[in-house]
Amino acid sequence: MPTNTPTDPQPVTAAAHIAPAALDSAHIGDIKGAFGTIKVDQAASHSGWKARLKTLLAVVGPGLIVMVGDNDAGAFGTYTQAGQDYGTALLWTLLLLVPVLYVNQEMVLRLGIVTGVGHARLILERFGKFWGAFSVIDLFILNALTIVTEFIGISLGLDYLGIPKVIGVLVAAAVIIGAASTGSFKRFERVCMILVAGSLLLVPIIVMVHPDMGQMAHDFIVPGVPAGSDLSTVTLLIIGIVGTTIAPWQLFFQQSYLIDKRITPRFINYEKADLWIGIVIVVVGAAAIIGFTAATFAGRPEFGNFTDAGGVAQGLEKYVGKTAGVLFAVALIDASIIGAAAVGLSTSYALGDVLGLKHSLHRKFSDAKGFYAVFAGILLVSAIVVLIPGAPLGLLTVGVQVLAGVLLPSATVFLLLLCNDKQVLGPWVNGKFLNIFTAFIIGILVILSLVLTSSVLFPDMTGETIVAIILIGSGACLLGCIAYALYGAFRPAPAADAVNRADRRDWRMPPLALLKAPKISTARRAGLTVLRSYLLIAMILVIVRVVQLAIGG
Repeated sequence: MPTNTPTDPQPVTAAAHIAPAALDSAHIGDIKGAFGTIKVDQAASHSGWKARLKTLLAVVGPGLIVMVGDNDAGAFGTYTQAGQDYGTALLWTLLLLVPVLYVNQEMVLRLGIVTGVGHARLILERFGKFWGAFSVIDLFILNALTIVTEFIGISLGLDYLGIPKVIGVLVAAAVIIGAASTGSFKRFERVCMILVAGSLLLVPIIVMVHPDMGQMAHDFIVPGVPAGSDLSTVTLLIIGIVGTTIAPWQLFFQQSYLIDKRITPRFINYEKADLWIGIVIVVVGAAAIIGFTAATFAGRPEFGNFTDAGGVAQGLEKYVGKTAGVLFAVALIDASIIGAAAVGLSTSYALGDVLGLKHSLHRKFSDAKGFYAVFAGILLVSAIVVLIPGAPLGLLTVGVQVLAGVLLPSATVFLLLLCNDKQVLGPWVNGKFLNIFTAFIIGILVILSLVLTSSVLFPDMTGETIVAIILIGSGACLLGCIAYALYGAFRPAPAADAVNRADRRDWRMPPLALLKAPKISTARRAGLTVLRSYLLIAMILVIVRVVQLAIGG
């Protein structure tokens, strides 16, 4: 492929490179979305709202799918627990998560569109084989466990509907594999859009339950803790809401899916709109689940005695009507299917990136056997685990939440570092404010990760101790960010580090082989070493604890 590469890739100038660094030739060509096609040589059209709407419909998908896929079986379980045990008192956590969701996924969006290379491959190339292998191995393990929880959600919905679990789970797995294996990106995305529409089944439920919308609006805006509740339990549930709403697989999936859809910088604003639409849907959906669950069980014997999402479906039938229970069960199955599809694809994309396999939904099965074999294999194994009699499904769900909490800070750290790598993003690198805000988020995630890990290892830890750790840690993070901002304000960046953002839509990352190895400072190397040590120790301790619980220790 001809390139337009400068002799020295270090300077960050506009139009430094206009050819994509795609690892799979199928990632270059026409955009073939669920609702339209844009030819690769089609001239840009900004005249009139109809033309812009047509363009948005063609490129919409990545943000919608990654966000709606995040309202999966684990999210249904967490949100219904919050509503059944504490009413609407924890709705405010969703509002706080909105900027975190956007910042994380917007950085991923930029990386995918500008580089044409998946998240796992960028980590491998820019931080070495250890972190590249670690990112893929931990993603593979965590995703496999996450998909197990998706099939748990499917089985709960099937049980309520009276459908045999074995048949239903295997059919669901076959449907997911079949939808992704046709060799048509457009066909797969259309199936996903049908599943996205299925999430709207929550709307008639909240209409039938008609919770107090004024109280919901108040609790959405005003933070608070349920009176008389156990502080430790509430705090861990809040962390669980964070963990189920922001997951490592989202980073890997959206970046690779954008690349597979062949989105270029020309459409970046449309993709940001797509992301915002997805965020609104996920927050409204989560709030609806908490709201109608709270209203259904308020003043009932089941209030404060959450079991699982299946119990919520039964409660809806008992107090609202059979239709509400059926709609909830179908919505749960729908959410679990789209979650399993997105999580499975994030795994296949990552392995394809790192191992050099052909990895695109545009390719037929015969042309990308490894890619589809990984996708089908991880889904089938996860489905079979759910069907094993006596399998510790509850512990697997706990393990997924804890491991996701442990790994999320590291995923965000690498995301931040990549978005400040000028050879990777050129004029698209982060600005100072975004770096400060993201650093603060990482600090909070590290604290929550430590608390979550500690709570599993030391179940007798008091709520006061947990809150003290969070408050002290958050204060330290805030002071650190303020100090960094003041330091940057009084010490302007050298001219050599200035970023020229003019005409940056023509800039694409050069092929990886042309990039110089990044220079890692002593401080950054020390930080990565500490992070590596924490991750290894925390993962080992969590796994040991889960195994102890599984054998009754």
